[in-house]
Amino acid sequence: MIPQTEDWVWLARIRHTQGRKGEVFAEVLTDFPEKFSERRQLWLLPSNSPDHPSAAPQVPRPVELVAHWLHKGGVVLHFAGVDSISAAEALAGLVVAIPRAQRAALPQDEVHIADLIGCDVFNVSAPAPVRVGVIENVDRTAGPVPLLLLQGAHGEILIPFAKDYLRTLDIPARRLDLALPEGLVDLNG
Repeated sequence: MIPQTEDWVWLARIRHTQGRKGEVFAEVLTDFPEKFSERRQLWLLPSNSPDHPSAAPQVPRPVELVAHWLHKGGVVLHFAGVDSISAAEALAGLVVAIPRAQRAALPQDEVHIADLIGCDVFNVSAPAPVRVGVIENVDRTAGPVPLLLLQGAHGEILIPFAKDYLRTLDIPARRLDLALPEGLVDLNG
C-alpha cells in the first residue's frame, strides 16, 4: 500500500544529473543526511515544484539506493536500474522520500523540523496568548539556533527557535507556544 501525501518525509530533491553513470545530484532536505547510509529502500515522489517540473509519473515509486555521497552542500545518489545520463535526467524535479513511519526516532525533547511546518505560533508572554503566525519554513543555516519563518498578518516574521522561548509544542494540534521577549515580533515590521 502506498502512503498518502501527508505520510511522507522528504529527504532530498533531485536537481540534475551528476556524472555519466546515472547518478543524480540532490538538495538535502533532511536534518540527518548521514542516515542515507542506513537506507536502501527509498521512494521517488513528484515535487510539484514550478522551478523543476517533473515529466515522470505522478505516483510514488520505490527505488533501491545503490550508492550515495555528500557533495558540495548536497548529496549524490545512485539508484538501481538508473545507469545512464538519460535515465537520470528523467528524475530531475522528483523528491526522494520515505514513509513517515520509517523516519528516525528522536530523543523526547527534540522535534523533527518537518513537523513544525504549518504549526500556528502563539506568543504566551502577554496575559492572553497572541497568534503571531504560521510556520512556513525553518532556516537552519542562520546561526546556532534555527529561525522559524512565519507568515503573519503583516508579512514574514523571523523568530529564533530557542529552547528558552519554548513553552509548549503540540504537534497533533499544530500549535507552538513561545514566550517571546517584548518587541521581538515588532523587529520584523
